[in-house]
Amino acid sequence: MKALALAGIAMALAATCSLAAKEQEVSSSTADTRMIPMEGGRNFRDVGGYRTADGRTVRWNALYRSGSLGNLQKSGMARLSNMDIRTIIDLRMTTERKRDQSNWLPIAGMGYWTRDYQLGGDAASLAQMFRDPSKLTADSMRAMMTQGYRTMPKELAPQYRELFARLISPARGAVVLNCTAGKDRTGIGTALVLTALGVPYETVREDYLLSNTGLNMDSVQGAISPQLSALPAEVIQPLVGVEGAYLDAAFAQMKADYGSIEAYLDRELGVGRGEIDTLKRRMLI
Repeated sequence: MKALALAGIAMALAATCSLAAKEQEVSSSTADTRMIPMEGGRNFRDVGGYRTADGRTVRWNALYRSGSLGNLQKSGMARLSNMDIRTIIDLRMTTERKRDQSNWLPIAGMGYWTRDYQLGGDAASLAQMFRDPSKLTADSMRAMMTQGYRTMPKELAPQYRELFARLISPARGAVVLNCTAGKDRTGIGTALVLTALGVPYETVREDYLLSNTGLNMDSVQGAISPQLSALPAEVIQPLVGVEGAYLDAAFAQMKADYGSIEAYLDRELGVGRGEIDTLKRRMLI
C-alpha cells in the first residue's frame, strides 16, 4: 500500500492530459507559437517572447521547457541535437529515469545534468487516500496536488539552483528544463526564471497553463496506474492537468516562508541581485 501511495505522488506530479477547465484555457495560437514537435517527446516549448514589466523581451531559443526526453525517436534526437543545446536539466526522480529504456541522455553530449532524489510526502496519509480508489474525489486529488506544489520549491531547490547557475553561465547555447510531463516541477522552475526576469505573474501563469494545451492523455497512458485510469475523468483531471491554483499555492508558500519570491531566490538558490542582473543581460533583449 505504501508503494501505491508513492506511485500516487509520482503520477500526480508527472502524468498529464489535454483536458482543461474553462479557467485553464489559453489561446491555441499562443500554444502553437511555442510548441515544438519532437517525435517521442511531449510538451516541448520555447519560453521566449514574453514581455517584462519594464518593456524588455525574453530571448527566443534561450530556455526550453519539456516533458521527458528519454523516449525521443531518432528524428527527435536529431532535431534536439541541431538546436544549439548546451545543457539539459532533467528533474525526473531516480525511479522515473530508471524506467527510461533508451538512457541516451547521459551520453548525448549536451551538458546533461540530473540528481538522484525521491519526492517526499506523508506516506501514511497517502496510503490511506489510495486504500480505496473508489472513494477518491476531484477535491481530494486537487488537495494532494496543491500540497505537493507547496513543498516542491524546497524539495527541488538543488535542481533549481543548478538551473539558474546554467542560465547565468557565460557558455553559449540554450538550456532545456524537463521532468516527466513537463508541467509541475518544470512548471515551477520555469515560473521562477520568468519571475526573476521581471515577467508579470499573470503572464507567468499563462505560460504554466499552456501545458493543458500541449499534452494529451494518450501520450502518458503508461504513467497512469490501472486503478487511477479506471476512475471518472473528472476525478483524474485535477491530477493529470494543471490549474492556476497549483502555481498560486507554490508562490504563496514561498512568500509565507521567505517573505518574497526574491528572498526565496536569494536564500534558497543563491540567486541575489547580482545574479539576477546577469540573468537579465543574458536572457532579455
